[in-house]
Amino acid sequence: MKSAIRIQKYIALFSVLLFAGKLWAWYLTHSVAILTDALESTVNVITGFIGWYSISLAAKPRDANHPYGHGKAEFISAAVEGALIALAGLMILYQVVYTFFHPVALNKLDVGIIITLITGVLNFLFGWYALRVARQQRSMTVEAAATHLKSDAYSTFAIVAGLILLHFTGWAWMDQLIAAIFGLVIIVTGYKVLRKSLAGIMDEANEQLLKDVLTILNEKRSAEWIDLHNMRTIQYGQVLHIDTHLSLPWYYNVLQAEQEIHRLENMINNEFKGKVECFIHIDACKDFSCSICTMPQCPERKHDLTKQLEWNFENVLTNRQHGKPQV
Repeated sequence: MKSAIRIQKYIALFSVLLFAGKLWAWYLTHSVAILTDALESTVNVITGFIGWYSISLAAKPRDANHPYGHGKAEFISAAVEGALIALAGLMILYQVVYTFFHPVALNKLDVGIIITLITGVLNFLFGWYALRVARQQRSMTVEAAATHLKSDAYSTFAIVAGLILLHFTGWAWMDQLIAAIFGLVIIVTGYKVLRKSLAGIMDEANEQLLKDVLTILNEKRSAEWIDLHNMRTIQYGQVLHIDTHLSLPWYYNVLQAEQEIHRLENMINNEFKGKVECFIHIDACKDFSCSICTMPQCPERKHDLTKQLEWNFENVLTNRQHGKPQV
């Protein structure tokens, strides 16, 4: 978590420098396209500091009032960022319309292009690095900020390309066209960030996360783990919570069942670097479980093994043991 907090702090401070550079370029040129880029950077500044605060809050340990920790602060931060990105896009479209009716002469495009291009390159490199850290740390706040930095860089490159064409052709209307296009792009980007954060707030299932867990379990499953069902996964900040039912041989004593639970927990924690909490309910196997049970030399086997059931996104979500006849 310390790595995520540190990189978010750098994102906040870096955004201030980029905003200053773009604002300087706009002041020199009066280009609405460059102003578009600068307005998007204001969002980076605001959300950078909001994210810095929220990720620091999310790192706090759980307490009596927050039994699952403070991780959802990251979702709220990402939601604010998405809303502000979309708002920046609307402001850009407003500026385009205003400039259309109140045109302003463009100046020093060559200098403005160079300054804007430098900010775009720096944006891309830092966004690429921050995104790597975000995915390693599983931080939604840093991922949202890093994604915005990279999308900001792409829009900067396109704006620079358009301004170069404008510089050599003299087509003043192109400045407004470029700004309008990227105003719409920014609105779509904001919507996507907001949509993802709201999904986290509403505990929407993370299909990819669950598939990653199941890949590990299928590769390293034990023969004693007869069935896995009624699985739920929720991620709060950097902590993944797994709630599932595990079917074990009915004749296992409490100590044996506990050992199997810890084996499964340790397997997942080793893969996810100790950021997983498991809540496992034990079910005793039934006669119908024999058809999917791979335990060798089971003393209580009633039926032959039909096939080993591969756990996948569809069958682990069911709330009944597999192999049970349909009523």
